[in-house]
Amino acid sequence: MYSSRYHVRHETTYEYLHPVSESHHLLRLTPRDLPWQQCLDHRLLIDPQPDLQRTFVDSFGNHITAIQFLTDHNRLEVSSECWVDLAPRPTVEPGPAGQSWEQVRDQLRYQAGHPMAGDTLQAAAFRFSSPLIPTGQQYGSFTPDRRLTEACQDLMLRIYQEFTFDNEATDVSTPVASVLKQKRGVCQDFAHLMIACLRSLGLAARYVSGYLLTNPPAGEARLVGADATHAWVSVFVPGAGWLEFDPTNGVTPDHAHIILGWGRDFSDTTPMRGVLLGGGEHKLDIAVTVVPEAEFELIYDQGDTLLTKPEGLAANPAVQTPSAVNR
Repeated sequence: MYSSRYHVRHETTYEYLHPVSESHHLLRLTPRDLPWQQCLDHRLLIDPQPDLQRTFVDSFGNHITAIQFLTDHNRLEVSSECWVDLAPRPTVEPGPAGQSWEQVRDQLRYQAGHPMAGDTLQAAAFRFSSPLIPTGQQYGSFTPDRRLTEACQDLMLRIYQEFTFDNEATDVSTPVASVLKQKRGVCQDFAHLMIACLRSLGLAARYVSGYLLTNPPAGEARLVGADATHAWVSVFVPGAGWLEFDPTNGVTPDHAHIILGWGRDFSDTTPMRGVLLGGGEHKLDIAVTVVPEAEFELIYDQGDTLLTKPEGLAANPAVQTPSAVNR
């Protein structure tokens, strides 16, 4: 039973100083379908029109649109829109929730003569360092015999309380060690740091990319393009699956976090990345807007969007959303 419905617009514009003669791009802009999330519709508008375009699913199950341009262009615009229904995430049963972090760690280790369950075997791939996330003793330290769910909640809140959001302190290449030292960064940095801590203890954690509904300041209207993509963490618990934690906002994701995809780190989930010939310097503009169904017609005039409002209502569409920071 779905409780919240959202319209998401994600606009990306590249302006190049010199003509680009050829370029190849991978777009990760289609939300995943999950037991608690349904992508009702998704539309892409690309200008100029790609010479080649195809879709596929990567090794993590994320939907990819590959586009290729073979003629000169000085500008590239990609507009993505979707309607998504969200339900509350599944609750964790008392049994799996009561496991200590050491019990979970040991289940993720290979032991001769003891085959892993399929989901545990797949999760074990997220125990190791990855291109943007190192592991080491400086990152991992949990109290012995503590329940994994409690330890993760505490780690999430420590990052939320002790680190400062600062979108000028880091960039996409800033190492996790620098984030830990300066205690400043953005959602990508805080997700990478939390994952480094968990993997350093032998636990399975993955990077989740998506969108977060935010509320404008009291008395102010919701603005088109005022949001951004968001990142958070999921941790594997045998018998319960993947549990999500948002260290940027200090919350466990529920009916306001929309998942685009997941991977080992940001490099596996970049919304748009590519290679090109020519272009020289470029200017990049990104605008994201997440709108509850009830506000859609207050934000957009007829004809302003690629997708119209879907017929029918999400169950209980008036659910209140928590105040959050989209970082």
